[in-house]
Amino acid sequence: MPRAPGRPAGRAPPPGPGDVTPQLGEEEIDIVNAALLLRRPLLITGPPGVGKSTLAYLISRELGLGRVLEWNIVSRTTLRDGLYAHDAMGRAQAIAAWRADGPGPADGPGPAVDAGPAEDVNTVLTQKPRQLPPVLGDFITLGPLGTALLPYDRPRVLLVDELDKSDIDLPNDLLHVLENGSYDVPELVRDAADTACVHTSDPGGRAEVRGGRVECREFPVVVITSNGEREFPAAFRRRCLPLEMRTPTREQLLAMVEGHLGTRPQGTEDLVDLFVQRVQAGGTHSLDQLLNAVQMTTAGGFQADGDGRKLVEMLLRDLAKGR
Repeated sequence: MPRAPGRPAGRAPPPGPGDVTPQLGEEEIDIVNAALLLRRPLLITGPPGVGKSTLAYLISRELGLGRVLEWNIVSRTTLRDGLYAHDAMGRAQAIAAWRADGPGPADGPGPAVDAGPAEDVNTVLTQKPRQLPPVLGDFITLGPLGTALLPYDRPRVLLVDELDKSDIDLPNDLLHVLENGSYDVPELVRDAADTACVHTSDPGGRAEVRGGRVECREFPVVVITSNGEREFPAAFRRRCLPLEMRTPTREQLLAMVEGHLGTRPQGTEDLVDLFVQRVQAGGTHSLDQLLNAVQMTTAGGFQADGDGRKLVEMLLRDLAKGR
């Protein structure tokens, strides 16, 4: 059975301006542990840039669960996008190319070949043998959700990012699959072969699917994020454990900046105070805006109270105003 890739266990990509390590209190930690114990999806809400997505990487790193499977949601996303994709066109082209090669040894014994003279025998024996026909599994790729439900010995971490951008049906469709812990690939169910080796969402990953059905052994750790653009159905909310991540306090912001940059540059306190004032005034701001402003006025060489003032204003603009 498949194993989770052993790349730095649960380690997120190299940190950038948008990567914020969330500051969790005891209450938040208890909710995460409860979701793990009850095997319930964790529904994380909060303002943009507060570190909702990063929490999935922290969980994976702390538990050593390998690479996080990311499923980024847009308005056109369907359940099948997360489960699997079938390259029907690519398969049809491969079959057409295979048939164009004409009959050969791979099709069966066939009639005996009259080689004729000795030199003709050598020619026949050195002919390139015909390739086997294309197999269906080569054209099936499991999505992040489909890969998370493979029968791993240890659970995988699945990040469903910004589910509130989806259409109205996806949350309940997703919940149905997660409750069952399994799904069918109809193309493989109809195939004559009992097993198929398909691609997965992991780079270079392959997995064996029997009878066209995928069923998890360990329920995946599901982290769902939402920016609160719309409400989810009651049935969906009832089955998830909610975790609201609030904008950090001044002290937490200073600790985040120091943790992100490895130091607390001069002028950081003033920028943090300005950021807090704008948030308290009702503006919509992201924590990566603060990190960008601090980095620009330190490593970038700009002065927050000089030529860089306009840039600071631009970086800390109210995102709700669209400019």
